[in-house]
Amino acid sequence: MQHTSHPRNERPNFQGQGFKVFIQINLFIATYIHLAHPEMSKAIYISPIDGKPGKPGQVYYPLSLRTLPKPSPQGGELLVKLTAAALNHRDVFLRQHLYPGLSFDVPLLADGVGTVVSTGPNVPSPEKWQGKRVILSPSVGWKDSPDGPEDVTGNRIMGGTEAYDKGTLQEYITIEYSEVEEAPEHLSDAEAAALPLTGLTGWRALITKAGERNSGDGAAILITGIGGGVALMVLRFAVARGAHVFVTSSSQEKIQKAVELGATGGINYKEDGWEKKLLGMLPAGKKNFDAVIDGAGGDSIEKSVKLLKAGGVLSIYGMTVSPKMTFTMSAVLKNIDVRGSTMGSRKEFKEMIEFVTAKKIRPVVSRVLQTELDDLAAINELFEDMKQGTQFGKLVIEFGKSTGSKL
Repeated sequence: MQHTSHPRNERPNFQGQGFKVFIQINLFIATYIHLAHPEMSKAIYISPIDGKPGKPGQVYYPLSLRTLPKPSPQGGELLVKLTAAALNHRDVFLRQHLYPGLSFDVPLLADGVGTVVSTGPNVPSPEKWQGKRVILSPSVGWKDSPDGPEDVTGNRIMGGTEAYDKGTLQEYITIEYSEVEEAPEHLSDAEAAALPLTGLTGWRALITKAGERNSGDGAAILITGIGGGVALMVLRFAVARGAHVFVTSSSQEKIQKAVELGATGGINYKEDGWEKKLLGMLPAGKKNFDAVIDGAGGDSIEKSVKLLKAGGVLSIYGMTVSPKMTFTMSAVLKNIDVRGSTMGSRKEFKEMIEFVTAKKIRPVVSRVLQTELDDLAAINELFEDMKQGTQFGKLVIEFGKSTGSKL
């Protein structure tokens, strides 16, 4: 019998049919393992009590942790690994069933920052997104109109509602690439997460509604109820624009902190005759305020209007004290403009981020909770801080390590 010998160093032929079958089998096994044991993602929701929704204002829904397969980006979506998220008052209202359209199947929170880990097939220049740190736009349905949302369903905000199936209190999220902005390089993850909703709301209330003339260099601006996230962002923006900013609060400590952040002065609104005292603090040449930025409503409105110049602007972004206000004939005769303001457009969000980047503005963060998402007890304590309302700045949860870079 004749034997065929092979040189000792001859390599096997890997181009044969057998090797191709071998590769296909291994790919099949890898796919099967991935499908059988997919990478998981944790997310926090609210849950009904005893399987039933409660009565508005008489219930406080518990937090619930769910573990789901990590989503895959489709079309023009990015897959973002979230590293921090921030609370807003609306999140407490959701748990109290005081916010419309709540959902037990959408993760909580509207503010978030994270790192892009993969892209959908229709994302342009996907290589530029990989590993980049981004801030998520907190809402959709409002592109660029100065008047209000173009979408007939209105401006749909992230977190815990049926209107928008996204929320930032989760490890991974898919989102359209057009709905993120590069996170300003000078901000920490906690600061970046604190920015979206309050920054956008404050920007529109000050810049769009009060207007350039009443919010820029040399303008006198009053911000009522300093301490909340929106009021503090208005303070940051107005100071950066060269305005003389004054604040009111029932806490002397909060007034002092505002002064340290650049406010010219402030007054305790519980003092008798605080309005006259405040006018006495105005710089030379100023007899009245150009604009008042208010988030409280109620009795403060009538007093604030008296502090405005003829033709001054009262910009109202909320009514946390009372949903009613008094507007008298004297205000009409002074040609006072009352302008309601809520959230803002995608265009305004981009402009706000650009301003924060250019001016190196830092959101005020009251407390950062560094934890894992399965620590519901610790996260619940942060909600309690929000309920108490004693914080000065934003409440943030950090639950991931950022590896993001500049776009």
